[in-house]
Amino acid sequence: MFGSRWRTLSRRVLGLWRTSLEFRTIAITVLLCGIAVTVIGASISVSIGTNIYQQRRQQIEVESQRATVLAQSIFDSATATEDNNQVELDSLQNQAQSAILSSTSSPGGTSIAILRTPGQTTAQTIQNIASPDFPNAAVSPALRKAVADGADRLHYQPVSLATGQGQEPGLAVGSTLQVPTAGQYELYLVYDLSDAQKTLDFTQQTLAIGSMALVLLIAVITYVVVRLVVGPIRVAAETSQKIAAGHLEERIPEAGQDVIATLGRSFNGMADAMQRQIEQLADLSRMQQRFVSDVSHELRTPLTTIRLAGDMLYDNRATFDAPAARTAELLHTQVDRFELLLGDLLEISRFDAGAVELETEPTAVVRLVEESVEEFGPLAEGAGSVLTVDARGGYFEAEIDPRRVRRILRNLLGNAIEHGEGEPIEVTVDSNAEAVAIAVEDHGSGMRPEHVERVFDRFWRADPSRKRTIGGTGLGLSISREDAVLHGGRLEVWSEVARGTRFVVTLPRVRNGAIMGSPLTVEPPEPDDEPVTDVAASMRLNEPRRVP
Repeated sequence: MFGSRWRTLSRRVLGLWRTSLEFRTIAITVLLCGIAVTVIGASISVSIGTNIYQQRRQQIEVESQRATVLAQSIFDSATATEDNNQVELDSLQNQAQSAILSSTSSPGGTSIAILRTPGQTTAQTIQNIASPDFPNAAVSPALRKAVADGADRLHYQPVSLATGQGQEPGLAVGSTLQVPTAGQYELYLVYDLSDAQKTLDFTQQTLAIGSMALVLLIAVITYVVVRLVVGPIRVAAETSQKIAAGHLEERIPEAGQDVIATLGRSFNGMADAMQRQIEQLADLSRMQQRFVSDVSHELRTPLTTIRLAGDMLYDNRATFDAPAARTAELLHTQVDRFELLLGDLLEISRFDAGAVELETEPTAVVRLVEESVEEFGPLAEGAGSVLTVDARGGYFEAEIDPRRVRRILRNLLGNAIEHGEGEPIEVTVDSNAEAVAIAVEDHGSGMRPEHVERVFDRFWRADPSRKRTIGGTGLGLSISREDAVLHGGRLEVWSEVARGTRFVVTLPRVRNGAIMGSPLTVEPPEPDDEPVTDVAASMRLNEPRRVP
């Protein structure tokens, strides 16, 4: 459960990081400021702690030195003779202890102990004394050895003191006292540094709260600044998206004289210029479409007259002499080609105007392909090519517009015969539950990659000097692709120099159906061992197959 929530949160944060400029800016600013404030706060805390400790130690050092001198002066006031009795020495010891406690002013309290230095033999001794709350563990053997060996100075040792609130820091100070007739004794003062620790804790807490408040304030300031800067940029991005979607009248609000306002004015000026050019191009395109459509319609009447006259001359060409008969044949051929070109121009103008309609009906695609192949059989035979049909799969009936698909096949077959170089031409039909595909492949000269990219352009020819042998108009492939797209399908091409060209048209089996993938690949498959049949055999073996 926790792991799933963590992964969800991580994905959301990562998504914000990728998509939100504000989030990235604020996060980076807060992170860097947090690191800087942490380093500075730690440095200040260490400096304050060191300063507090040094001041407290200097105070303790002065008090300890004063206490040692005071106690030594009390013991020195006694007459150093053998007549000093034990009672007098004990009285001096108590007096020294009282004087030391009254001379110290540590805020945390001071504990005192007077201990005899081991290894001495004297005429008299006094008992070891200590405050009731003296922490015996604070006086370590190492400290006692250092005090005994260095009798002329103070010795310090940091210690930890057990209190009702837990462990508190402390400082143990050791020095030596010379007691007449009793030898050397050690004076230990243990100072409670809890007051200094409380001061340091308060300082660190204040620094931590102040640092967090500072980082939060920086985050808020950064958010406000980023909003002021990113807000206009976001508006510009949204406006550009709307303009790209076709809303050319969208503009960025202009306010002020700063850089952002200048950017807005520049963007609006660019948008105005683009809108004017797009509208000019749209007007020019509409004018061109209307011109093509009007000219095509206007040419219909004279073309009909020319067609009637040409047909009459063509029908009576046998009565003419040879040059006149040849002229009548040429006139008939060119009128046919002109009529085709005029029909293609009218069809292109309908596509441009969005005035085309799809008239679908259940159609046996294989039968449609066989009819088109049979129609182009003599033309292919005249060019030295052999047409074959390979029908695969089983879903060969589809809801298509037969007229438009037949036009696609005519254009593809004519193009294959035109550029097939007399090599065999294979027509493959395959389908699945969603789509039906038709491939027309020749083994002619092929095309270079830069020519493949332009093969569907209107009136474009890879080799302008090449003579047309079957009278194409230069619009066939462009119209074929429009027909395929109108069905909700696509027309794709593969070509390679010296290997040939392969066109694949893929159409949905039902109207407005989706195509998940084409049953045929655009790039031709590797050659297999399947036999190649002629047209007649192919048409006999590949009758339309339907799955109920």
